[in-house]
Amino acid sequence: MADSQRITVVSAVAGPEDVGRLRRCADRGALVLTAPTAEAKGVAESAARAVAGSVKPELELAPVRFPDVDRGHRLDALVREHALVDRFRDVVVVADPATVTLLLRVLAPNQLASGGPVTVVGLPRAEPPISFGRALGLGGGIGVLSVVLQLVVPILVLPIGAAVAGVSLLAVPSRRRTGRELLLAAVVGLFVLIMLVASSRRFPATM
Repeated sequence: MADSQRITVVSAVAGPEDVGRLRRCADRGALVLTAPTAEAKGVAESAARAVAGSVKPELELAPVRFPDVDRGHRLDALVREHALVDRFRDVVVVADPATVTLLLRVLAPNQLASGGPVTVVGLPRAEPPISFGRALGLGGGIGVLSVVLQLVVPILVLPIGAAVAGVSLLAVPSRRRTGRELLLAAVVGLFVLIMLVASSRRFPATM
């Protein structure tokens, strides 16, 4: 699921072996949403230990005897709301079997074939946009430092270093935004550097 955010749905009746699978299903630091029941909380706490994550109880995940027609969509909206906070953070949901089934029907109707007390689904995600302000600020700093430190290090070291780091990070899905920002900062830094060098040659007294 390289292009999807993983949502791991766990039944509150899952055993220790099932919870142990979370180390392979979810990344470390995952957010664990749990129904406010003793059974679900016990599984959620074990899940949080397995992935070194945090537990957050949600009343909406509590079991109900007679669910209304909108319950599935509310559960779906709840999980997606938490997932959207950080698209590169896995989410684990722990609830009773009926709630789990209802959630999966709406959250990922085409991914129910896996079965069992632990089901992993994926929410499609787009790569986050780059911050032009951060890239421009960093690029300006690179350009100025390159000129200031030119007697200590070669003048192109900082722009080239930023470009190399940016290209390297493009290979890491969760760090592509940072990689693109570094590439833009390298270009901006080179432009600022050229402008400062050109102005120093035109107006030597100002440098």
